[in-house]
Amino acid sequence: MADTADQWAGQARYDLGTARAMLAAERYLYVLFCCQQATEKMLKAIIAKRTREHPPRVQHLVRLAEAARVEIDENQADLLRELSTYYIQSRYPEEIPDLASRVRPDEAKRILGQTEGFIQWLSTMR
Repeated sequence: MADTADQWAGQARYDLGTARAMLAAERYLYVLFCCQQATEKMLKAIIAKRTREHPPRVQHLVRLAEAARVEIDENQADLLRELSTYYIQSRYPEEIPDLASRVRPDEAKRILGQTEGFIQWLSTMR
């Protein structure tokens, strides 16, 4: 299961790099989507390592943190709840233009920074 955990962690790092690239490309909605994906995959890496089982097919980040037995504070929970909304909303093509127009560059940069810090913290648990 160590290989599975490493694969999830590698994908998380890749998605975080993609979030940075999307920030540079000014595709702010996709910054947030990639932040959600990176966080989900790092949590799944922890689940795979700790349980020696495949992680659940769940995208809600607070639930994944619980499954990973990661104790989060309220600020971290707020970040996870916020990121979870971007996974759900960015899946429906009819909603993307409106949602993308509402994401501000400073918001995308702030959330990317918070996500980078959170994933770095999660990486210490692997």
